Amino acid sequence: MTTQLYLLLSLLFLWGINDQTCQRGRESKGESDYDLSAPDRIYTLPPVLQEVSGLTTIDASTVACVQDEYGIVFFYDLNEAEVKRTLVFGTGGDYEDIARAGGTIYVMRSDELLVEIRNYVSENFETASHMAKMPGSNAESLCYDTNKDRLLMMPREVSDNHKNSNNIRYIYAFDIKTKEMSEDPVISIDIKKIGKFAMDHDINVPMKGKKGDRKPDIRMKTSAMAINPVNNRLYVLSGPERLLFVFDRDGKIIWLERLDKDLFPQPEGITFLVNGNMLISNEGRNKVPTLLLFSYN
Repeated sequence: MTTQLYLLLSLLFLWGINDQTCQRGRESKGESDYDLSAPDRIYTLPPVLQEVSGLTTIDASTVACVQDEYGIVFFYDLNEAEVKRTLVFGTGGDYEDIARAGGTIYVMRSDELLVEIRNYVSENFETASHMAKMPGSNAESLCYDTNKDRLLMMPREVSDNHKNSNNIRYIYAFDIKTKEMSEDPVISIDIKKIGKFAMDHDINVPMKGKKGDRKPDIRMKTSAMAINPVNNRLYVLSGPERLLFVFDRDGKIIWLERLDKDLFPQPEGITFLVNGNMLISNEGRNKVPTLLLFSYN
């Protein structure tokens, strides 16, 4: 074997070891798939979306939004940065989230009324309403589960049915075919395990207690959730805490991150494009409403 060939093989071998080590290190640290400190684009939404409360992906360049007060779906074009179409589906109300399942859009009101908008692409769309009752109150989080053709719903407040389990958050499923809600939760999330994960990975989260006895104070007041189509993970926003949680499909924590208050004054909506790029919307509060785009790494 020539000296040059020997050196080349040695370098390739060492590069392979280092590459595997770096990958294992990244997995063990649990780094985010997004740089949440540097959005690739910031959209300023129009004043009518000052209280934007939810969004869902329509296609590669369009998202649909709802806002708290109006029974209107706003179709926002990402390329042209403007609302291209509106769809009036109801009267005023506290509409909190929106999800698309094929050719149907679902809008969730805080009192668990679920509005089904069929054939939304046509001016002759049809609507139906369903009471998607689940334990807990103030329904704010809704998303479509492609794998099981169902809607996932999560209340913001802990249910009296589970008042002895304040450290557990529950996600329920609405069957699109039968129009029925699951009696039992389909995913359970353990707040204590999230706190331990944050401490083990030295992640900045709200804390409580005196100096020397500080513990994570995670309330998980969810404002939105969505499933990433690329890595199949569940992303959940806790708006008041400005926390983004990442779970596997069984509710095991994969990662969490504190969101910067200047970029995320009030995060209320989340969705993903088909390529994994993530969009998060913010209510305007005393400023302007925004939509932030983050490329998938």
